[in-house]
Amino acid sequence: MHKSGGVPLKIKIGYGIGDIGNNLLITIIGFYLLYYLTDIVGIAAGLAGTAIMIGKVWDAVTDPAVGYLSDFTRSPMGRRRPYLLFGSFFVFIAMILLFSKPDLEREISLFLWAAGMFCLLSTAYTLVNIPYGAMLPEITKDFNEKTVITGFKSVMSIIGTFIGAGTVLPVVNLLTNTESGWRLMGAIMGGVCLATMLVTFSIVREPVRSSPLKSYKSIRDFFRSYYSVIKLQTFRRILFPWVLNMAGTTMIQGVFLYYFTYVYGNDDIFKKALPFLMLSIIAFIPLWVSLSKKMGKKNSFCFGMTVFALALLFYSLFGHILGVWFTFVIMGFAGFGSATQYVLPHAILPDVIEYDYAENGVRREGVFYGMWTFSSKLGQAAAMAMSGWILSLFKYVPNSSQTAEAQLGIKLLLGPIPVVLFITGVLILASYPIDEQFYADIMKKIKSREAEQVD
Repeated sequence: MHKSGGVPLKIKIGYGIGDIGNNLLITIIGFYLLYYLTDIVGIAAGLAGTAIMIGKVWDAVTDPAVGYLSDFTRSPMGRRRPYLLFGSFFVFIAMILLFSKPDLEREISLFLWAAGMFCLLSTAYTLVNIPYGAMLPEITKDFNEKTVITGFKSVMSIIGTFIGAGTVLPVVNLLTNTESGWRLMGAIMGGVCLATMLVTFSIVREPVRSSPLKSYKSIRDFFRSYYSVIKLQTFRRILFPWVLNMAGTTMIQGVFLYYFTYVYGNDDIFKKALPFLMLSIIAFIPLWVSLSKKMGKKNSFCFGMTVFALALLFYSLFGHILGVWFTFVIMGFAGFGSATQYVLPHAILPDVIEYDYAENGVRREGVFYGMWTFSSKLGQAAAMAMSGWILSLFKYVPNSSQTAEAQLGIKLLLGPIPVVLFITGVLILASYPIDEQFYADIMKKIKSREAEQVD
């Protein structure tokens, strides 16, 4: 563990690489799964959204359990690394299974299959992602160095998102049989998830602790730990905005391909606009890492998400009217704003974890990350279900020309509804208290506490 700056470049890159696979998977689920289930597998939009919701809720439920287990796992490899190793193989297998359309005719059977396979993949992803996230506070305690490491992580995550955004459909189209193409895509992308997480497993080592970790003695202690974390007001002031942010982003991702296919009328533009958006985000991440040192993490995140919200609102209303160049201009603005969500929430959370340790004297990174992802995935579940239900409500019909009513539903999901979620999150985040001076006081309190323990 590096208590202050000076984390080796190898560690920064090695840790960040793990998020290539994580965000590749998230991108595929966010941008393509609803479309895959409706237009390839043949499940009605409402049922498809419900199947994804079930998987996401299950995903959320397993997060706290994995966070708890990783906090108190004892192994020669450490607390987190065993999950990275075995969970990444699980992800590879589950990706192949999910994107292999079964030979089933009844829609209810397809619905149950989709829900079951997505639950399987969600479990595998949780086994990797929760311990991976919980490693960050153990790499460094330096306030700004955490933002720098998160910047590396964020660039790698955008690379993963870029791979998903730009290569999924080309890989699918490598084969003339569409269903076989989706299966091939699942195998290739699952392999990327496996390989990148094995890199992190190999490079990043966990700290050797001078004192034994505290452990929970009963299931009551398990629930009490999560209850005490959610009671922490400082944590709630970043948690709720993050949940709203993830819900809005998930909604946008799920409907993006529908918008270009059925409203814009040119899904080839989607194949160009989405990678351009990802490139814009990559380009602006270093700028936000730098700006956050001057503006503060909170203020930077609030400003960026406001820009992102306004860009999307404008595009949902006028993008299909104003043409290709307007699309790329707006994607640039959206990338500028969206870049903040890839860096700053993940740089803020470790500060809250240190605040909790200063106040309560307990190290529970896994609990925080478990609650963090548990809550955000509930938001994602609600967003995906709502997306499917709204498409059905507005009479969306797969693989056909859409009525003006169906197009309105798609526009609402791309702009106005997520914008309300984003702005609500910004208003809540405005009261978040930890800045650089506040954090310095936290670290003084921690040093005093640890000095007393040594004595």
